[in-house]
Amino acid sequence: MRKKIKPFSLKEPLMLSLLLILLLIPGSCGKIEAQEAESESLGSGDTLKFEDTLSVLPLADTQNTERKVTNLSFGTGEKLEFKVRWGPIVAGSATMEISEIIEFKGRKCFRIISTAESNKFFSTFFKVRDRVESFMDKEGLYSLHFEKHIREGKFKADRYVDFDQENHIAIEEKDTIQVPPFVQDVLSALYYVRTQPLEVGKSLFVDNHTDKKNYPIEVKVLRRERVEVEAGTFDCLVVEPILQASGIFEQKGSLTVWLTDDQKKMPVLMKSKVVIGSIATELKNYRLGRVGE
Repeated sequence: MRKKIKPFSLKEPLMLSLLLILLLIPGSCGKIEAQEAESESLGSGDTLKFEDTLSVLPLADTQNTERKVTNLSFGTGEKLEFKVRWGPIVAGSATMEISEIIEFKGRKCFRIISTAESNKFFSTFFKVRDRVESFMDKEGLYSLHFEKHIREGKFKADRYVDFDQENHIAIEEKDTIQVPPFVQDVLSALYYVRTQPLEVGKSLFVDNHTDKKNYPIEVKVLRRERVEVEAGTFDCLVVEPILQASGIFEQKGSLTVWLTDDQKKMPVLMKSKVVIGSIATELKNYRLGRVGE
């Protein structure tokens, strides 16, 4: 049985991984039901068993989940490593990795894992050890399961969502919420966008669900630009995700993301002003995955 979380409503702290795991959906930094506790990493004494995170509710049928999206952008083994700056301060690091192919409710899925942690200096003031996971259907490239484990300062939260794509609902704790067909979570949304054709001057629209709400997104393709980061120099498409709902970025300007201008559409740089300053996430190292696997 999944461990129950005592309901407690408060503002979730700003994650160092904000531009990484929430680069399309800043509105997820809203209220969350969680338990406040001492800051801690997910160590051996706090490891969550894989089977404990899965809902007992199976997909009823697959007739409405049978779409196939051509994916020439990413595959198993891809790992992106980022340096996270808060203003002029290097505050920590983050990763995005497709660790393996798993079977979930009878379907093959990419298991995508994103982590973020503050460095030694920043941890003196505010320690961060976050992990977010998405199970993304390998053929249809939509979300079937999402979870996040937040350890920030004295804040601790664990959240799990299963997506019944047949019946178009999200299941979280005792709640079921109606969602659009082929809805994405905050992590799978980025990977889906990477597979889509992007043209300067046009927009891509993505349905997204997070924290018991639906957040439609418009991704504007602004221009082409060459950018130099620690990982190298890349020709990029510059995109701007626009929320059609209120969120932390709403009052302080746009979020800008640089994706490589090729089939990979790999994120190499992300910048935004937020309510407490500015954040930049820069690619420092990468390993390409096995596309088609």
